[in-house]
Amino acid sequence: MPRIASVVLVLAAAVGLASSSVSTLDFVQHLDRQVHGLHCSFLPGLDEAHLGEASGCQVALMSPYSSVLRESIWGGLPVSLPAMGVFAFLLWATAHVWLCGLADRRRTWFWLAAAWSVPFLTSIVMGSLALTQLDAFCKLCVLVYAASTLGFGTTLFVAWRLGDREPLPRRPLVVAVAVGVAGVVVPASAYGLAAPDFDRYVGACGQLADASDRHRILLDLGGEGPDVIEVLDPLCPSCRAFENRFAALGGESRAKRRALLFPLDDACNWMVADALHPGACAVSEAVLCAEERAPEVLAWAFEEQERIVEATRADPGAAARLVSARFPEVASCVGTPAVRNRLNHSLRWAVKNQLPVMTPQAYVDGTRVCDADTDLGLDYVLARLLDREGGAR
Repeated sequence: MPRIASVVLVLAAAVGLASSSVSTLDFVQHLDRQVHGLHCSFLPGLDEAHLGEASGCQVALMSPYSSVLRESIWGGLPVSLPAMGVFAFLLWATAHVWLCGLADRRRTWFWLAAAWSVPFLTSIVMGSLALTQLDAFCKLCVLVYAASTLGFGTTLFVAWRLGDREPLPRRPLVVAVAVGVAGVVVPASAYGLAAPDFDRYVGACGQLADASDRHRILLDLGGEGPDVIEVLDPLCPSCRAFENRFAALGGESRAKRRALLFPLDDACNWMVADALHPGACAVSEAVLCAEERAPEVLAWAFEEQERIVEATRADPGAAARLVSARFPEVASCVGTPAVRNRLNHSLRWAVKNQLPVMTPQAYVDGTRVCDADTDLGLDYVLARLLDREGGAR
């Protein structure tokens, strides 16, 4: 039985190592400061077919849970990197117990079970976050979850079946613990030391020409501190993700936030050739109509993006009906010349400031957050801009 179980452990550890390695490689490839598919854009060179439809792996990669230490390292330390070290250690540990002649001892398998409990418990936590917070599963992550469960279950099963109760020698255990710790700490430390310094890009992507708001088209989202203007499309998945990352960073309590509505919908926006997010114009009008309740309408639109877009593709008037049904007080305002004129001023504000036709965008006291910094680098760059502008006041 220990021989067959060891083969299972080797396979499980190999699958976990391969999956976490691919995840780490994918993460590192996103550190090139290029605009990736999660942006909603009509910029040349981007594959529009994939912009609004993020895969589970993309959602997981861009989520706050894909890395740690994001304010210290651009993009943070990917959690898949320590996972690589853990699975490499588990692969080595299986060979180690055979080379030391300890594979037939029950306590060996309890020790292996303790080691496998690390990825198993981590998988439970990460899987729960994916289910409850992201509503998306990464296929590579699922492989890691499956490998961790298989490895942990196998070690417990063998430990339960074996009757031997001999104590384990001290030296192999000490060596194993040292190797396990080194397998996690050394790669993580090397990554942190080798991570590129992106400080020179902070604030290097331009300024707003004129941030004045004579037509009252910038929505007040609350907060105190440096002035942050966000350029949003209420039906843009990337804007929703941006808002979630901004909230996780604590930016809502560190800045005075305002939003410029910039719907990527040809029903009102003459700068786009087609409706990337059908219904965005009607929803933007509803947000403007809501006045003090604008943040509430915007939050509702973020939550109902998929339903609104799908309904509007089938019926162009669906978005207006949906938002009016949820917020009856805006029903008499949506579609009126007054609110359409106000939304038009919002678009002309973007033209006056020569904003690119894309969402999301962010400006801290007029300083633009580079497009590449609105995903993985948001925590790193925004924290520095907020601290810089806040300290200058």
